[in-house]
Amino acid sequence: MRKKWPIVLLIVVLFLAGVVFIGPSFLNRFQKDGSLRLAGLKAPVRVLRDEKGMASIYAKNLEDALMAQGFVTAQDRLFQMELTRLFSSGQISELAGHAGKKIDIRMRAIGFHRQAKKHARILSPETRIFFQKYADGVNAYIKGRAKTHHLEFKLAGIKPDPWTIEDSLTIMYYMGWDSAGNIDAEIISQMLVDTLGPDKAGEIFPVNVNPDDSALPVLQTVLGGTGVGLSCPATDASLRAFLERGPLQVGSNNWAAGPRISSGGKPIVANDPHLDSRILPGPWYPCGLILPDRRFVGVMIPGMPGMGVGCSSDFAISLTNAYGDAQDLFVETVDPSNPDRYMEGNESLPFTVIEETLKIKDKKAPGGFKEEKIKIRFTRRGPVVSGVLSSLKAKKVMTLRWTAFESMGPLVGIERLLHARTVEEIHEGLKNVNWIMLNFVFADTKGDIGWHVSSRLPIRMEGDGSLPFVVKDGRDNWSGWVPWDEMPHVTNPDKGWVGTCNHLVVKRDYPYYFSSEVSGSYRYERLKQLLDTPEKKSADDHWQYQLDTLNLMAMRIVPLMAKALLAHEDTREMGTILTEWDHRDDTDKVGPTIFQAVYKRFAWLVFKDELGRELAETMLDHWTYWQERLQKMVLEGASPWFDNIETADIKETRDGLFYQAALDAAGELEDRLGDDMKKWTWGKVHRMEFVSPIRREGIGKGLVGGGSHPFPGSVETLCRGMYDFNNPYGVTIPASLRMVADLSDEDKIMAVLPGGVSGRMFDPHTTDQIKAFVSGEKVYWWFSDKVITEHARHELVLTP
Repeated sequence: MRKKWPIVLLIVVLFLAGVVFIGPSFLNRFQKDGSLRLAGLKAPVRVLRDEKGMASIYAKNLEDALMAQGFVTAQDRLFQMELTRLFSSGQISELAGHAGKKIDIRMRAIGFHRQAKKHARILSPETRIFFQKYADGVNAYIKGRAKTHHLEFKLAGIKPDPWTIEDSLTIMYYMGWDSAGNIDAEIISQMLVDTLGPDKAGEIFPVNVNPDDSALPVLQTVLGGTGVGLSCPATDASLRAFLERGPLQVGSNNWAAGPRISSGGKPIVANDPHLDSRILPGPWYPCGLILPDRRFVGVMIPGMPGMGVGCSSDFAISLTNAYGDAQDLFVETVDPSNPDRYMEGNESLPFTVIEETLKIKDKKAPGGFKEEKIKIRFTRRGPVVSGVLSSLKAKKVMTLRWTAFESMGPLVGIERLLHARTVEEIHEGLKNVNWIMLNFVFADTKGDIGWHVSSRLPIRMEGDGSLPFVVKDGRDNWSGWVPWDEMPHVTNPDKGWVGTCNHLVVKRDYPYYFSSEVSGSYRYERLKQLLDTPEKKSADDHWQYQLDTLNLMAMRIVPLMAKALLAHEDTREMGTILTEWDHRDDTDKVGPTIFQAVYKRFAWLVFKDELGRELAETMLDHWTYWQERLQKMVLEGASPWFDNIETADIKETRDGLFYQAALDAAGELEDRLGDDMKKWTWGKVHRMEFVSPIRREGIGKGLVGGGSHPFPGSVETLCRGMYDFNNPYGVTIPASLRMVADLSDEDKIMAVLPGGVSGRMFDPHTTDQIKAFVSGEKVYWWFSDKVITEHARHELVLTP
């Protein structure tokens, strides 16, 4: 029997190789040329596809354009849309089986789909049409073109359900979730307080810096009214699941340079949203919507209509995560005499309870699925998110409150942006984007530039959102919302540009609490260095800024680290390499490998003894929580945290820990890369691997994926190359798009995706932009009729 395995393996490999060779010709084909009928259109629509497979949709009216957008997106990305719908609505175990159960429980508890159904009922006629026409287009493809559905559906054993407005709204809320604040920081902070006590825990709470604030303040946590000294369920498995990153977690850089500092005389807008882009085809879908009086060329998350990032005839718009804290956890006390009720002071109130059914793929179950019911309980603040399956035994539970769920209205905002023409109108249109906390940066063809933080921020009566809030009585701790006109924003600043890099965007004189955890200041500081120079910048300059690998954190820490390593014979070579390194995280350099490996191990040595392995791993895997704090400790030179509490007879120092970390790192790198230190280049360990959602690992992964590639940058650089602290050094979150829109260029926009336009296995347009993305080459979205026509490779006419 064993002798047959090589033959079977050879047959599998030959089959896959044959599929790769001939697959695009028949296995995953759809119609790109000729004509087909689309019921619901008012007039014919032309769809021109260029050399990248990107569609430019020429329509006589916006409704037809949206319907065609839904149809074309489904042609290219229907399987991706179905996966996102299953994930965000808490149905992924229908595909993944029991492995998806924990995710489904979390998604059901939060309730994106539950909220979407409520929201769909109150949409304005304008907004309902906006979403419905898109859904009509998707459904026209699902129902009318079944023979051309993605091959992935057959391989996964599922079929697409009809698309609804609720599905688009569910994805909308799912997108907004990770932008809305610091639930993960609240959980980690509470775990630290439970382990260390409030005073000791406060020593390593996040440090947040706004480089535009001359005082460079440290935001102190307000502990009043929070879960200090309580035995809160922060280690509950259901709650800890919130610490896991979702695929649409948003980071990013964006900026707009005004006409005064732009070589073409009009603004330039740049954006590189940071999302997990390893699973092909990447999170963004690009296309052009071209109407008789205006046009839009940009990207949107598949499953949502309109344009999120891109350029219109009148403006360009971009986004980053603002990290404004719009979410809170509340510690609730279960009535000791009745587990069906909870306490608000002396008042006992009944939990609202709903029951939901999980449908879990199980080959052993009748019909191939096993059903499991879960109960989700609610207080007046929101759903119980701790102990979802076993909460009846808990004395205390945590509930979740999110401003997006309390800010529903007849508009969602993105539909109004399609009608904006000026910076002023964009400011106004964003007023209704209450479901996602983003820094929108934009510019118009008149020469104005602007920035505005979207969504709503609560005004808290007690505490600051850093820790779960203990419910003591029936008073609402959220006393209202920060007024829209007082949300952070600016128009035409004196310096001639505006930009954000997930850093703290408010100064210490801002009258409201904004957030207790944001990204480190390094990327924004570097952006300031690049944009504050006096010369005018071209679009090519801005493209290179997105690829910049200078690590400002390393510039500060390396001299201290190198000095410590040079003092010992067995780490002297490492110290020499660091001394000669230019602090750029380039793939052909050894310096970043040594720095990242030593500093990672150094952080572990600093925190592990006090926190223990599990809590240290949890905290350290959230870079934004500790990076600025640890840098401050390192630059100050001395800290009680440097002393290992497990070695009472020895007092460890910063430099001693650097030395020990270097020895540990050297052992790790030797095992991985060999004894020759000069060959420890960053690109050998810091790599990005592109995989198919159908085959993420094992035999055939390489044949259906996009391969593994050396990748520049790091967590701290503008060219983002984030990796998981506990699973170094493979890239997990890079740019998910690079875009530079020069409003003086009427023909094209610089833009590249980490994958391609298509989401079909074996389609060349699923992977054809990987090489350019990794190497930094320019790719273009075509904008004017002239160049769209010149680059057209296919033409499909959709007729009523």
